[in-house]
Amino acid sequence: MDYAKSLSQRLAAPVSKCVSASASMTQQLLAGPALAPRPFRVCNGERSLRKGVMAPSLAELLRQAQLALALPAPIALVLDEDGTAVETEAFFRTLEEGTALMALSKGQTWTAPKTRGYQASLSRKPPRRIDVACVTFDLYKTHPKDLGCLNVKATLYGNYTLSYDLRCCGARRLVKEALRWGLFTMQATGHVLLGTSCYIQQLLDATEEEQKEEEKSLLPLQNLLPCSLPALPYKKVLQ
Repeated sequence: MDYAKSLSQRLAAPVSKCVSASASMTQQLLAGPALAPRPFRVCNGERSLRKGVMAPSLAELLRQAQLALALPAPIALVLDEDGTAVETEAFFRTLEEGTALMALSKGQTWTAPKTRGYQASLSRKPPRRIDVACVTFDLYKTHPKDLGCLNVKATLYGNYTLSYDLRCCGARRLVKEALRWGLFTMQATGHVLLGTSCYIQQLLDATEEEQKEEEKSLLPLQNLLPCSLPALPYKKVLQ
């Protein structure tokens, strides 16, 4: 009989362990995934002490705030900007990260801050802005003798970027480039003037040739006419 009892106890131990393990796993599956802790800022009733805490739930936030501020239990949490009480888990989940809260001990009440604008800015995120255009100018040198280089970069709507790099070389090289461009301009101007003068000369030559041809065509007609007519006879009229 003793042997049968000891054998039954040995067989029942692993079975109980399996049942307890399966029960714990079932509870974890039913509970769902654990919530990630979120950051919050808490202060005491006088706003003389501020702390940052991380908590995934309201109960954990109450515990962390009490430990951080060294307040006697129990405590209550309210919004620092307007005194709204945070009492339910559903309302706690609607709070944004970094919300400023006030921990109140028994007998303490919420009071408005002296500088409301500063306190309100702690719990409100800055409005999201949309950048239309951003232009930056970068002035730099690649060599001590250089006059300077300028880089212009423009960003449109935060997605499209345009950039232009203007490099100014040394003074000697800059003068050489200016003389080269001046020489090229003078050569081009000389070619234009030379071509224009040749064209005008051709027009003048063509006009003179036409005048000579007209004069030659008039000479045969002048040869046909007598150079001088004979004088008419003179008769005296008797009175």
